[in-house]
Amino acid sequence: MARQSVAEQFVDVLSRAGVKRFYGVVGDSLNPVTDAVRRSAAIEWVQVRHEEAGAFAAGAEAQLTGRLCACAGSCGPGHLHLINGLYDAHRSMAPVLALAAHIPSAEIGTSYFQETHPDRLFAECSHYSELISHPEQMPRILQTAIQHAIGRSGVAVVSMSGDIAGQDAPERSTEPAIVTRRPSICPGREEIAELARLVDEAQAVTLFCGSGCARAHDEVMAFAERVKAPVGHALRGKEWIQYDNPFDVGMSGLLGYGAAYEAMHEADLLILLGTDFPYTAFLPEHVRIVQVDIRPEHLGRRSRLDLAVWGDVGETLRALTPQVREKNDRRFLDRMLKKHAEALEGVVTAYTRDVERHRPIHPEYVAAILDEEAADDAVFTVDTGMCTVWAARYLSPNGRRRLIGSFSHGSMANAMPQAIGAQLADRGRQVISLSGDGGFSMLMGDFLTLIHHDLPVKVVLFDNSALGMVDLEMMVAGYPPYGTTYPHTDYAAIARAAGAHGVRVDDPEDVRDALRETLAHDGPALLDLVTDPNAMAMPPRITGRQLAGFATTTSKLVLTGGVGRMIDLARSNLRNIPRP
Repeated sequence: MARQSVAEQFVDVLSRAGVKRFYGVVGDSLNPVTDAVRRSAAIEWVQVRHEEAGAFAAGAEAQLTGRLCACAGSCGPGHLHLINGLYDAHRSMAPVLALAAHIPSAEIGTSYFQETHPDRLFAECSHYSELISHPEQMPRILQTAIQHAIGRSGVAVVSMSGDIAGQDAPERSTEPAIVTRRPSICPGREEIAELARLVDEAQAVTLFCGSGCARAHDEVMAFAERVKAPVGHALRGKEWIQYDNPFDVGMSGLLGYGAAYEAMHEADLLILLGTDFPYTAFLPEHVRIVQVDIRPEHLGRRSRLDLAVWGDVGETLRALTPQVREKNDRRFLDRMLKKHAEALEGVVTAYTRDVERHRPIHPEYVAAILDEEAADDAVFTVDTGMCTVWAARYLSPNGRRRLIGSFSHGSMANAMPQAIGAQLADRGRQVISLSGDGGFSMLMGDFLTLIHHDLPVKVVLFDNSALGMVDLEMMVAGYPPYGTTYPHTDYAAIARAAGAHGVRVDDPEDVRDALRETLAHDGPALLDLVTDPNAMAMPPRITGRQLAGFATTTSKLVLTGGVGRMIDLARSNLRNIPRP
């Protein structure tokens, strides 16, 4: 029986770690590995048009499934193309293994054709980046890389020359043990006791939740009920915490709305649950703060803490809730719920009045209709910029829908490539890419990947011929918009020419029917919606302080204006307030 090659061994180890597919662009330094994938029944090679798109796709699949995913780039330029998508995956805490195929091993260090130093190049966007320079290092380096990616929730990179990959693999006496699940971590008794003491001493407690609250919705609600706490969230916490939440006071940050900011600043105790919220200007300075996070490096790096708790949010709250005294005073909670409802009532019509007749189309109207027409378990991938604003304000989570974007890295062009990975994870699930024309056109070549692999992704294109968020940033900073506009382009015609379903709409009365037609199409489809470039989600009245910039107390209002179904939730929550 012929011995395995290093490349075959590499693919075999990845398959046993749960990898289902490799995203990449073939190249000579990758040949032994791609040929091993070709002959493997366990792993599929997904040909993309750009390695960056492959990394985005792998990151999205990993976020949806929680499973290790893989991408690859050939030597030199292939490495550099990978790097932006890997940065996004790493900052999104997605377990991704990247193979950086290298130049011939004897040429390393000689400024050879296409030479880079991938073990150094990827160091900043990975937990582990190492070079395999001898067959004997396989599979230990790969095993170590896998454990880093899964155990620390991020990217690991293995660099390997094509000539090494083509050699015979060494005999193995045992199979490597690969851990593919992360443990839950419960804090020690002392930390739980101290946290309970702080909660009992506080008259007013506020919870602020991030993506670390995934799968801990019930625990957060039970704790909020026990201590009568308003519950706010960061953008990455929206999908996990906003739904079925009678304590909801909205979102804080640059896209914030409602009373989350007030609830955080007027509390006696603020508990940060599973969030590495980066905008320190929105965090209070004169409130006691506790942070709970499974990643100890997150603790205290954004604000001063009175207590740092290293643990999983769900495990921590399950241990904590029975330890705290139940609070009966709802005055703080009820006051914040009223503020939240009033804040939404005051802005909800800012960009929704007469929208059925407004041309160009209000993008807020599109997002609101999409929220109604999309499936209850849809996956939304969202471009950075104004598409993120519309998603944050109009897409309603329900515990089954997912929302994926470049929320920590903030890259353009992420949504459509992420939709590739999301759709390959489950071909039967509805996947919708909310794309801006700026982001979509940046990596438009990978729209062909949807057609190539017959992926039924629906691209809903907000086509305002401008970089809307950059326009807003310039104006708020006092600069006239410059270099932010594009020529009008019929993207639906491009989609049809490529072999996909394409529809272009410029009349708001056609939006709902066009969305239904697009979502019902059996295959890849693009809906090109000509939207208002002046719709920047500004409030109806702009203050001088707002124009001065994203100041702490006003920046949360700059992007306010219409919040979809959230006003209905806020109104329903008011019913929980006892009447005199």
